[in-house]
Amino acid sequence: MNAPVISLHPVGETGCATAPVLRERGQREVFCGLTGIIWLHRKIQDAFFLIVGSRTCAHLMQSAAGVMIFAEPRFATAVIDERDLAGLADANEELDRVVARLLERRPDIKLLFLVGSCPSEVIKLDLSRAAQRLSGRFTPSVRVLNYSGSGIETTFTQGEDACLAALVPSLPPSPATAEAELLVVGTLADVVEDQFARHFADLGIAAAFFPPRRSTALPRVGPNTRFLLAQPFLADTARALEARGATRLAAPFPLGSEGTTRWLLAAADAFNIELSTFERVTAAGRERANKSLARHKAQLSGKRIFFFPDSQLELPLARFLSRELGMQLVEVGTPYLHRQHLADELALLPRDTALSEGQDVDRQLDRCLAARPDITVCGLGLANPLESEGLTTKWSIELVFTPIQGYDQAGDLAGLFSRPLVRRLKLAV
Repeated sequence: MNAPVISLHPVGETGCATAPVLRERGQREVFCGLTGIIWLHRKIQDAFFLIVGSRTCAHLMQSAAGVMIFAEPRFATAVIDERDLAGLADANEELDRVVARLLERRPDIKLLFLVGSCPSEVIKLDLSRAAQRLSGRFTPSVRVLNYSGSGIETTFTQGEDACLAALVPSLPPSPATAEAELLVVGTLADVVEDQFARHFADLGIAAAFFPPRRSTALPRVGPNTRFLLAQPFLADTARALEARGATRLAAPFPLGSEGTTRWLLAAADAFNIELSTFERVTAAGRERANKSLARHKAQLSGKRIFFFPDSQLELPLARFLSRELGMQLVEVGTPYLHRQHLADELALLPRDTALSEGQDVDRQLDRCLAARPDITVCGLGLANPLESEGLTTKWSIELVFTPIQGYDQAGDLAGLFSRPLVRRLKLAV
């Protein structure tokens, strides 16, 4: 039998919505927002991301992307070197020269992002004015925008938020007389986007996706736009869309069978889709997801998990692992807890969940080592030290680079947590 459809607004479920949150302000262990370029440049196929930064920025991006010397990715670093630091060159003239040479060499570029980083000389540059100047020079062939991926201003996934927020003013207006339209906001792998597009089409809902695959196909936005966040770290983007008149649909995020069902149901509810239609359209997907999750539940049920703050995916992941796979939550840390966007997730977490916001890495390491969880989700910088202490870890960056949303990816998502435990068991002497 197919699993019953979940109620959109379950009665009496408050979870840990009112639970105390440990707020920490200390040394952090996270990547900077430049890392978001790795998945953004794959998504927007005619965009180019030019980082204005140091050689360290270039090395970070090369390492994160695994770029071979013969590859030609759609990102690069305009390096601030000794000559620039000594004031022997005009940084704006140098930037104009680099951009002109880039666009001459790559005529396929239609959208160019100037991405700021954290060296002091870059902070002094007015990249917003530079983008306006260059956009005026190269329009209509190329639009030039800017945003900051600086580690001083952004953490790991906030680079995507800054990028999409910078792109919102370029979205064409939706006619006031147009019917309500759905906009799915947040970078999704193409295969996941295609799956969601089919679900919405089968439900009779016209859906667009932001960011689009090509910058020349920007979705329109206006007071008749209803949008679903596909990622929990898009606070600035959501604010920018709401300033354009769009309305956010509250929902958990589409991780696992339950999260995907509730996410789709929020859209169906907003567009007055009959529940019987919703159940028919989603029945097969729910059944596939539940079957794929059953294979992993035996390894994960009862296991204890600890989340270091890194990607802002921590709360949706904790909800998925707790409710659908029976894992016990030792601590769920997140860089920033946006209570409005995560209200539905908080309501579904166990009442006694230990939540922490921000980071004091030494204190959190002490708590983790004292708790000795079965698996720890953390950044690359903490994984090896924790493994050396005998703990099993999962890199949080892998959870962003891997397609994990939707029914057909539910089993793959569970596998990202069960495989480290199976590997540890096989390596045990």
